[in-house]
Amino acid sequence: MKHGGDLTAAMARHGGDAADWLDLSTGINPRPWPIPDIAPAAWQRLPSQADETALYDAARQAYEVPDESGIVAAAGTQALIQWLPHLAAPGGVAIVGPTYAEHALAWRNAGRELVGIASLDDIPEQARHALVVSPNNPDGRIVEPETLRRAAAQLRRRGGWLVIDEAFADVDPSFTAAVLTPELPIVVLRSFGKFYGLAGVRLGFAIAGEVIARRIALALGPWSCSGPALRIGAAALRDRAWAVETRDELREQATRLDEVLCGGGLDIVGGTPLFRLARHPEAYRLHEMLARQRIWCRRFDWADDLLRFGLPGEAAGLDRLAAALAAPL
Repeated sequence: MKHGGDLTAAMARHGGDAADWLDLSTGINPRPWPIPDIAPAAWQRLPSQADETALYDAARQAYEVPDESGIVAAAGTQALIQWLPHLAAPGGVAIVGPTYAEHALAWRNAGRELVGIASLDDIPEQARHALVVSPNNPDGRIVEPETLRRAAAQLRRRGGWLVIDEAFADVDPSFTAAVLTPELPIVVLRSFGKFYGLAGVRLGFAIAGEVIARRIALALGPWSCSGPALRIGAAALRDRAWAVETRDELREQATRLDEVLCGGGLDIVGGTPLFRLARHPEAYRLHEMLARQRIWCRRFDWADDLLRFGLPGEAAGLDRLAAALAAPL
């Protein structure tokens, strides 16, 4: 499985159509922010400066971006992941893993030397840059601010960047390292679609000091996000009441999912309120058994005893998962 959220391969192998499947393969909120009506003009003209400003103002407040730092919007965090290896100074990159595989792929495709490390305390001399996902996908590991600060200071002496992917940080705003960006060469990536349940909008942000942010913005060029994405993003990011209520709901849903997974013989070994990482000695067989019942979760080529489960969203989904796990392997 290269990515979650695409049932094409699952349906080709096990049949059915999308409506037949319980898709637990992503870390996307199954209860999205309710999209309001969008004026036809947003679809008919190029995005306006006023719409961009409204989005940036909302994102700056929601992500607690310091006034001294810049923020750049893109058509999804993935677009930023692809660009950063081409914008950073020459040199290798150390990536804390295991983690989201697209980071390593992007740097490798840009011709960079990659070094896998277990911690930011292990950045080798030959690495000019470093990258960490916090909270990490798939184990939910969070890196302490002092560790981030220390690593970024080390890389500053080498003329490098510390890239911090905070795609799942919306579940707890205290996770963010945005406050460190004015003084250190840090690029923070934020994903809009996961917490707000609107991955199809394709909206993401890079937060960095003004010089780095300007470089990213110039690379992306004008109109990097669609007009509807600007409108939806600005409105959702301003809806603080929805965000607070949703954080509580996600934690409750994750707790109920844990109960079902543990009741089915799995051990919870990590995750965030948007997904749970579970261990089972026969995870590959369990993945196949669930797929035969048209339940799709995430497995990993690098670990044959781990599965990742997203939130079902509805009680019926939890009941269906519990029943499937009760079946013998």
